[in-house]
Amino acid sequence: MVIAINSEEVLTPPVDAATVMVVRDSPSGLEVLLVRRHGNSGVLGGAHVFPGGKLDADDQRVDPSALERSALTCQAALGEEGLAEPIALGLHVAALRETFEECGLLLGVPQGASRVQAVRERTAAGEPFAMALQALGLPLDTACVLPWSRWVTPRKPAMMNKRFDTRFFVAAAPQGQVVEHCVREATEAAWHSPRHWLERYWASEVEMAPPQIMSLCHLAGLRDVAEVLATARSRRPALIEPQSFVQNEERVLCYPGDPAHSVPERAWPGPTRVVMRNHRFEPEGGLAGFLGAR
Repeated sequence: MVIAINSEEVLTPPVDAATVMVVRDSPSGLEVLLVRRHGNSGVLGGAHVFPGGKLDADDQRVDPSALERSALTCQAALGEEGLAEPIALGLHVAALRETFEECGLLLGVPQGASRVQAVRERTAAGEPFAMALQALGLPLDTACVLPWSRWVTPRKPAMMNKRFDTRFFVAAAPQGQVVEHCVREATEAAWHSPRHWLERYWASEVEMAPPQIMSLCHLAGLRDVAEVLATARSRRPALIEPQSFVQNEERVLCYPGDPAHSVPERAWPGPTRVVMRNHRFEPEGGLAGFLGAR
């Protein structure tokens, strides 16, 4: 696949968004879910991504009695100075909603498999996701999605002409529920180990954007769901604002901890930069650069 590089500055403010790394344990170890966007999608068409999307106004208009915890608690979990409570709550709701819309998974809903169709019918009729859950007596469990990181698209985006301020969450796959990707937005959904996803990317079998690539690098060093969730709870979500420059006629994206980045502290184990080479983003050392440093 050929990745088109955008060299123009996008001056509009980034759009708030949420994405979820849904993880599960398997006999061979940790697995994470990715979906492949339709090729005609306006954002990362054809790429493999974690389920997610932009914050909707309805995500912020939630009956407090339907919540498992308060908007203030959601705000504290994200740890962002100046973030308004309704937006903090809305980002958690968006994470739950987008996972349902794109994968058919009701995170935080016990025995949710029997309720999926009922929620689909209500949302298809125009009822907001949170209201549909409340009407069916189902929990809106914002605590089951744990903040992991925050990615802000550079002014010169690498793969698109839009900018996003995306909060990455992690969540355990709900027991007894089956993934069913949204046929309007995606062409497939699949579970693989983080390492296997990176190997497929390196073999040019899948296309991914740097936030997915670098997040998989971090997950590849963790053993199981328990360790992923414990890691999320143990630290403040990292703020990732990639910085780019041209070196030897190649586009370079660097991250916190890189000598060329303005933030000296690393945000994760693994590479601190990737280079656009061979129509893909590569670290120093090739595939081993993605997998070797822990």
